[in-house]
Amino acid sequence: MITHAVGLSLGPTSSVESGVAVREIATGNLIHLDKLFSMNDINLFFENYPSLKNSIICVSLPWDNTMLEGKWRVLSKPYQMIHTLGNFPNSDNWMQRFSPRGCDLLNTLKDKGAEIYRFEVYLTRQKLDLYSNFKERSSADCKFLQSALRNLYGFEELPTNMMPVAQLEAIVGTILAQEKLNNNTKKIFDFKNFDVINVR
Repeated sequence: MITHAVGLSLGPTSSVESGVAVREIATGNLIHLDKLFSMNDINLFFENYPSLKNSIICVSLPWDNTMLEGKWRVLSKPYQMIHTLGNFPNSDNWMQRFSPRGCDLLNTLKDKGAEIYRFEVYLTRQKLDLYSNFKERSSADCKFLQSALRNLYGFEELPTNMMPVAQLEAIVGTILAQEKLNNNTKKIFDFKNFDVINVR
């Protein structure tokens, strides 16, 4: 029986923080929030997490920001069209939008019986009416997301001071996991043997 929803906002590298949130299904309350950095930290969290088989876990897809030189090239990558016909040069993994970071650990957890899905943070925020007009992950965007989570989704336990964006995105993962339990999600594509889901 599924008793907990876990959201993990996975950073693209260990220098970018990852966030984890655990929500109790019966009460809807957040019972754990934390910041993690390395994959060892994430592995240690799941090794000490007692309700692995009784949880539904949603893990975000981190962008692959490591292959191009120059800030404008990195930022422009998600907006470039992918050409699947003809001989399109795929230098520096240009067509790889998401990082495979953490896939080995998630496959190990899956083999242990965990129910794991992946999600794309910004697409999920749009579907849940949590998307702002501000630059993604800016302070104004984070403030909007925190206020929306408190006011629209009833997370009254969230503090008034600014929380780390990784924790806020992890909470979005718990909402999506709840929607999955309510059969209100759909598969949008596959990524490394995992279903990437979003709200219908």
